[in-house]
Amino acid sequence: MNYAIMVAIGIVIGIAASFTGLGGGFIMVPLLIFLGFTAQRAVGTSFMAILIISTSALFSHGKLNHVDYRLGILIGLGGVVGAQIGSRLVQYVSNGVFNKVFAIILVALAARMFFQK
Repeated sequence: MNYAIMVAIGIVIGIAASFTGLGGGFIMVPLLIFLGFTAQRAVGTSFMAILIISTSALFSHGKLNHVDYRLGILIGLGGVVGAQIGSRLVQYVSNGVFNKVFAIILVALAARMFFQK
């Protein structure tokens, strides 16, 4: 396991997460947009909720010994850097472009899940 690669993956995940609201954001962000939030506010709000949800999930998975803490910290450190970059980039994207990119990501994910063995 190459730590630099793990941090780089974390950066990419952080950028993607900040840009699209990954995680629970795949449900929460479209819902908030439907409710009238701008794309940028929907993503930010989604992260607040995900923070709370993730903290709870971490404790539960930790009790079940399902957490590789060292790997999680490495990816998380990269994710912190990526999140700072992504949150600044998303402010330059219009709601229309954001919605189209987000929809493409959702369709691609759904297709992959559908055709995966």
